[in-house]
Amino acid sequence: MKFISELENSVLNGGSITFEEAVQLAESKEKEYLYAAADRIRHHFHDNRMDLCTIVNARSGKCSEDCKWCSQSAHHSSDIDIYDLIERKIALDQAQINRNAGVKKFSLVTSGRTISDKNLNNLCEIYSTLDKRGSHELCASMGLLNKEQLQKLYDSGVRNYHCNIETAPSYFPNVCTTHTVEEKVKTIEWAKEVGMKICSGGIIGMGETMHQRIEMAVKLRELEVDSIPINILNPIKGTKLENAEPLTDEEILTTIALFRFINPHALIRFAGGRTKMLHIQDAALRAGINGALVGDLLTTVGVGMEEDIAHFREMGFEC
Repeated sequence: MKFISELENSVLNGGSITFEEAVQLAESKEKEYLYAAADRIRHHFHDNRMDLCTIVNARSGKCSEDCKWCSQSAHHSSDIDIYDLIERKIALDQAQINRNAGVKKFSLVTSGRTISDKNLNNLCEIYSTLDKRGSHELCASMGLLNKEQLQKLYDSGVRNYHCNIETAPSYFPNVCTTHTVEEKVKTIEWAKEVGMKICSGGIIGMGETMHQRIEMAVKLRELEVDSIPINILNPIKGTKLENAEPLTDEEILTTIALFRFINPHALIRFAGGRTKMLHIQDAALRAGINGALVGDLLTTVGVGMEEDIAHFREMGFEC
């Protein structure tokens, strides 16, 4: 416990922990003390604010990339809806429904390595309409865009760009071969250059080690991302990871706590796979979490939005 307390105090005073120190934290048997320390770090830097966001699947399926976890990949045989682009009215209506429920942050998400300029222009028109309404903080997740495309999004009102690095750079080739972490990092750098905040995290439970989860957290710190979604793999039938072994509760909670120690200033966000950890959700909220992706999540069902908000408030968070 002394070692955990020393690192906690270092972080609270503006210091950073090393990869090796994070490994020692992961190997500590004092897990409950580790989680409590991560919670204190969360409270010190963020108080009890809970950052909420919602997403809408704006383009579904037919993705050229071979990401082993993803049902939208054309390399897989998952049963999903396939469409080229969401209708404008549906997107605007969904944004308003989410806003009425109390969630201001809204993102359109598209399948595919990138999107065409035609589709980008259509989506920018949706964003411009929402921006004029002034009731949303706008986000986008549209793959490996170039700097010019990212500038178009920014000019239409988008202020946050999402591009997961997915896993540790050393493990990425094991789960995707059609693009690289370096390409993702370049997109993140371009998005920052045009003035956007960055949301980037990944998926745990794809066969990576705890050391590699720490590697991912350290890489995100290097990139100075603002928001880190932690997804728990939800194995989907038809994907190459459909038979992946589930993580233990301890692995999930320890990962969240380590991400908080390594990235004290970032939002650390519940994301996909919430249904796999509902039984430990309250423990996760006391291990460093201070954000959540709420509502239905792309091709899998999430947790009820109103139910989420009510529960976070019961746990003492301000939504």
